Amino acid sequence: MDNKTVIGMTLAGLALVVAGMAVFTVSETEKAILLEFRKIVRTDFEPGLHFKLPYQQVKKFDDRILTLESKPERFLTSEKKNVIVDWFVKWQIDDVAKFYTSVAGDKTQANIRLDQVTKDALRNEFSKRTIRELVSSERDQIQEVLTGIVNPAVENLGIHVIDVRVMRVDLPEEVSTSVYRRMEAERARVAREFRSRGAEAAERIRAEADKQRELLLAEAYKTAEIRRGEGDARAAEIYAQAYGKNREFFQFNRRLMAYRQAFKGQNDLIVLEPDSEFFQYFTKPK
Repeated sequence: MDNKTVIGMTLAGLALVVAGMAVFTVSETEKAILLEFRKIVRTDFEPGLHFKLPYQQVKKFDDRILTLESKPERFLTSEKKNVIVDWFVKWQIDDVAKFYTSVAGDKTQANIRLDQVTKDALRNEFSKRTIRELVSSERDQIQEVLTGIVNPAVENLGIHVIDVRVMRVDLPEEVSTSVYRRMEAERARVAREFRSRGAEAAERIRAEADKQRELLLAEAYKTAEIRRGEGDARAAEIYAQAYGKNREFFQFNRRLMAYRQAFKGQNDLIVLEPDSEFFQYFTKPK
């Protein structure tokens, strides 16, 4: 290989290196700035292929919606009561030049600044409201107010806050325990009251049932006695009529019934005089 060939290949390689340094791409999820000696010279890059000078530098940043997830923070309400608030912020780079100059394009630094501003806004808004208002339908209104407060405060960072969302508002653990105990005691009191009312109603129903039972039994006994009296009167009437028709037969029949009652069992024994009137039909059959 002669010198001309080597030189040609070297120049070709240098040309490829220079061309590689002069070409860059921007994706649809990115924003880019062009720096020349650390000075911003261009920021309006559309997605696609672009060219630059070899000594120029390109910085790319995420153009998607980003999330700041903060740790639960303790705030004071208008009632001077502490609440634990869990929240997050959705934000996006709006002005890439401001974003680069204010926080050097560092998302961590931007999150730190945004976290401070959001906490101040939350502290201010929560101090104006009671716990009931914070956990009620006013939460959506609070979130709109927070977004309106935070956006102007972070405009110099080159970012735009899309949403400030309060996920949860809790009482501190020591307060929650006390509240739960009071709620448990209240539920126990209500349960005892319901049981007492139930027992009272049961006793009342039981007493009424016993009363109705006694009334039904008394009425049944009264009816039975009336029927028995009517039957006895009718029987006496029939016996009287029979006695009047044939007095001797009636006496004979009565005496046979007395015998049956006296000698129902095989071992029944009666000690009487042989000429007793009880045995008159044995001694005087006529």
